[in-house]
Amino acid sequence: MQIAKEEIMEILQAYPQEQRYSLAILQDMQRKYNYIPREGMEALAEYLGCPLSSLYSMATFYKALSLKPKGEHIIKMCDGTACHIRGSARLRDGITRLLGIDNGETTPDGLFSLELVNCLGSCALAPVVVIDDTYYGKMTVEKLPGLLDTYRRGENT
Repeated sequence: MQIAKEEIMEILQAYPQEQRYSLAILQDMQRKYNYIPREGMEALAEYLGCPLSSLYSMATFYKALSLKPKGEHIIKMCDGTACHIRGSARLRDGITRLLGIDNGETTPDGLFSLELVNCLGSCALAPVVVIDDTYYGKMTVEKLPGLLDTYRRGENT
């Protein structure tokens, strides 16, 4: 994916040149690209006049930020206690089988990424899968192929 310098500059210039805005700027880059590109980190370091290493530390500290490109659709799978008891391990195996990816990986076509999370705060709906910002409760392995196909066809909007 080619990152346009103009797009990065547009994100940077939406904020004052103060280090206290670095996290907000990184979040905006994450939202725009689904990860924080190296070019963005370098431009931000120059814009704020701070070491690249301090931005790298911040980007690797927060789970919501990623330095690796992610898929167009982010699948968050809960593995908290309630979900685990109700079969999240089977769901994970199903996703791995259907998509050929495991935790932290992205499908070769760039369509899906999988992230295991400790809790999604929806224990009453366990087991829970979130794709992008849509929650799917009481998920089963049998429902997975149809659900993933709706995202493949772009019918999820």
